[in-house]
Amino acid sequence: MEGLQKTCLVFTIIGAIVWGLIGFFNFNLVEWLFGDSILSRIVYIVVGICGLINIGILFNHFESK
Repeated sequence: MEGLQKTCLVFTIIGAIVWGLIGFFNFNLVEWLFGDSILSRIVYIVVGICGLINIGILFNHFESK
């Protein structure tokens, strides 16, 4: 499970960088790389799922203290 958590954390960080680029420079890296295709949508879905998994990890961390 630790491998999954680390992978999800990496994807969440990548998602944060993409949102930072959009906010600071109005530049969407995902659309630049993949265009308006199904791959862009898959990237957004994977990052969203990883973010939800990280929420679960956060609550498990609070319960273990």
